[in-house]
Amino acid sequence: MEIYFAAILLLALLAVSDLVVGVSNDAVNFLNSSIGSRVAPRYIIMIIASLGMVAGVLFSRGMMEVARKGIFHPELFGMPELMVIFLAVMLTDILLLDLYNTFGLPTSTTVSIVFELLGAAVAVSLIKISRASESFSALVDYINTGKALAIISGILLSVVVAFLCGAIIQFISRLVFTFDFRKRLKRYGAIWGGMAFSIIIYFILIKGAKGSTFITAETLSWIKANTGLILLFSFILWAAIFQVIMLITRVNILKPIVLVGTFALAMAFAANDLVNFIGVPLAGMNSYKVAQAASEPLTTPMTALQEAAPSDTLLLLLAGVIMVITLWISRKARTVTATELNLGRQEEGMERFESSPLSQAVVRMVRALGEGMRKIIPTPVMNKLNKHFYHDESIDTGSAAGDRPSFDLVRASVNLMVASALISFGTSLKLPLSTTYVTFMVAMGTSFSDRAWGRDSAVYRVTGVLTVIGGWFLTALMAFTVSGVLALVIFYLRAPAVLCILALGIFILLRTRKLHKKIERDIKDYEVFNLKKVKDGKYAVSMTFEHAGIFLKEVASVIESTYQGLAKENRQILKQARKNAKKIQGWANVIVANVFKTLRILQKEEPSYTQKYAATVNVLQEIAECQRDAIRRAYDHVHNNHKGMLPVQLEELNQIKELVVGLLNKTSDALREKNIAQFKTIVGEEEKLKDLESSFDKNQVARIQDGTSKTRLSILFYGFIRDSRLIVWQTVNMMKIFEESFRLNNIKLDIA
Repeated sequence: MEIYFAAILLLALLAVSDLVVGVSNDAVNFLNSSIGSRVAPRYIIMIIASLGMVAGVLFSRGMMEVARKGIFHPELFGMPELMVIFLAVMLTDILLLDLYNTFGLPTSTTVSIVFELLGAAVAVSLIKISRASESFSALVDYINTGKALAIISGILLSVVVAFLCGAIIQFISRLVFTFDFRKRLKRYGAIWGGMAFSIIIYFILIKGAKGSTFITAETLSWIKANTGLILLFSFILWAAIFQVIMLITRVNILKPIVLVGTFALAMAFAANDLVNFIGVPLAGMNSYKVAQAASEPLTTPMTALQEAAPSDTLLLLLAGVIMVITLWISRKARTVTATELNLGRQEEGMERFESSPLSQAVVRMVRALGEGMRKIIPTPVMNKLNKHFYHDESIDTGSAAGDRPSFDLVRASVNLMVASALISFGTSLKLPLSTTYVTFMVAMGTSFSDRAWGRDSAVYRVTGVLTVIGGWFLTALMAFTVSGVLALVIFYLRAPAVLCILALGIFILLRTRKLHKKIERDIKDYEVFNLKKVKDGKYAVSMTFEHAGIFLKEVASVIESTYQGLAKENRQILKQARKNAKKIQGWANVIVANVFKTLRILQKEEPSYTQKYAATVNVLQEIAECQRDAIRRAYDHVHNNHKGMLPVQLEELNQIKELVVGLLNKTSDALREKNIAQFKTIVGEEEKLKDLESSFDKNQVARIQDGTSKTRLSILFYGFIRDSRLIVWQTVNMMKIFEESFRLNNIKLDIA
């Protein structure tokens, strides 16, 4: 029995790890509306969410039916077989959720744990069936197949219903409030607040606190039987309270709605999803205790697991503390949160996902449907609707101080209200709705209705949504397959297999941690170009040139790497340079977007200064395209194993490269340090390049004529020189624009 006691200790350690990765993924469910709308400073939002989680843990009775008997029939298994299942499940769950967290994709911890239990139980059941020489059809005696089918139907139901409800309610809400909601809030705010608070409070009763010790089964039945009455009286009470608040104070009533909604969803998460993280270890502990009390511990059927087993309050509190700590310190939780905010934000900007044929087809279909609707709806009505959905960036969103929010408080309140209503309704009907699926699809539906998915962003947002939804089904498939394989390996190889899987798991976790740090670095690289806190037009112009300096420094690095990779015929160097070239193109797009924002500001402040400054758009795009072309030519040449360049060609290209890199670095320093004194020196470099190019052109013609330089080498040689010439020319243009803007706008050297 000692080895099984060690398995229990291992399950306990895995439970802690599972709590960490689980909270990192599920935090998106209750944080995004508050964080996206910036309803309050982040630490206030985190405190409220933490209190909700603690309340949820205390209100939970901790019945772990899913892990104990929800997927398989425990009376048909012995304790050793259950230990195999539970170990396989916990190891799979940690690796799977950590993988999703690394890439910032929200998924359902309920679906993962259910299909892991299903996969491992099926694997062990097949072994038992094989050893007993039973028919394969006997599998249905071991497994509760109805649960898996219910979960799959729940996915489909959640996706469609939540998206449509979110879109419809948000459309109606925006018609009522518009984006300039402050004036209309005085008229309709009390009614809206009464509705929202009634639904959220009812959600707390029916979902968050359904397992609490102070709400008896009779009370819960009465609540369900009198839902309409409770909602009506709650609506009247809260509407009256909000009306009084608006009359005697200046409090924005949308803020308490969003904060209480955050508390409610956090509470429901802790009360209901805790089983996903500690249910399996607790079931393992119970099976071990049952086996210890039996005369034949290794062969006694685990029939006792059919009975309900109340959990330890101290254990639940410990789990709650771990979840709260994870919520505050987890960096991967922020990555998952950022994915949903990126897909639903109102403002345009860099998109995380690329377009795909499927998303393009979906967008075309929706556009065709929209065009058809426009032909049916009278023009005056359409114009009236458009006015309600007009979004002006200058409108005060009512957010906390700092950056502009991803969306306003109206949408945040709809997200929470609709998600709470759907989850409460689904729970009352005993439908297997996933909190993750409902909250995510409601958020996507509201962003769709708010026209956040404009023609310039829709195809990328749809790709992101389809990626997340596809990931949900992939969760089920991966959970079932991996846990089944691990169960087979552990069943036959026992302790050595567990140790090897643990070692492999630790290696994978370290690799995903390293990968996540790289993803974070890439995000921070883009954040450098953040111009959300723009002070004025001149400040924005100055920051644009500073960003251009950072951009040119990276271009110089890529040009250097391209030459080294070409000279050494090293495909790995060129492959990395190609990745960096793609990043540079992304930087160029961000800076160009900032230029457009700055031009809009300058239009109001100094219209006469904008024409020359606008030319930076062409300069940045040309430089980005030239460095991309240079690395692509070099990579293709080496990748296709073509003959290396002649030593004399490499020497000449090295001189070109040294001049280009030197010019880029000088210009970068001048732009970042606001040093106009370098202007004449940098402009003079262009003449040096022309002289070198003329001389090397004659040499290359001679090599072509005597046959020493074949066609591919000649094309590559001239291509490198051409790209270098264009980069230098555009860099000099950038310096000229900077010099003129420096004089016209009187840019200071010590801008804060």
